[in-house]
Amino acid sequence: MVLEYAGGELFDYIVQNGRMKEAEARRFFQQMLCAVEYCHRHKIVHRDLKPENLLLDDQLNVKIADFGLSNIMTDGNFLKTSCGSPNYAAPEVIGGKLYAGPEVDVWSCGVILYVLLVGRLPFDDEHIPSLFAKIARGTYSIPQWINTGAA
Repeated sequence: MVLEYAGGELFDYIVQNGRMKEAEARRFFQQMLCAVEYCHRHKIVHRDLKPENLLLDDQLNVKIADFGLSNIMTDGNFLKTSCGSPNYAAPEVIGGKLYAGPEVDVWSCGVILYVLLVGRLPFDDEHIPSLFAKIARGTYSIPQWINTGAA
């Protein structure tokens, strides 16, 4: 098997460079959304999108990796498995509710966009029940220096 080489993770890029300017964040975000939309069109829901699972090639193009928790979407069937990384998990996932699939990936994309622009997680707590409460309530803040168009 021959695979394309990706030089690193978006996570490492964020750690090295910190929060991004809007144009750079937009570029990464648009690529990520195109890739996620492609998956959804082909009935695949990833369920574990996070910067560690977004690889970058030598041109800094985004590649989605680690489909270990992904699932095939079927019409009329809902998912209930609570999976993924807690800080990026959608409210319906942590709440044990049924979900169709795409919405949990879209939620994770929004969390990643926040990280790209702000340089930290919108929902963070070492105590998992407290973290889940923040996610369920939508408790986060947008720094004043974020452009209102990006907020």
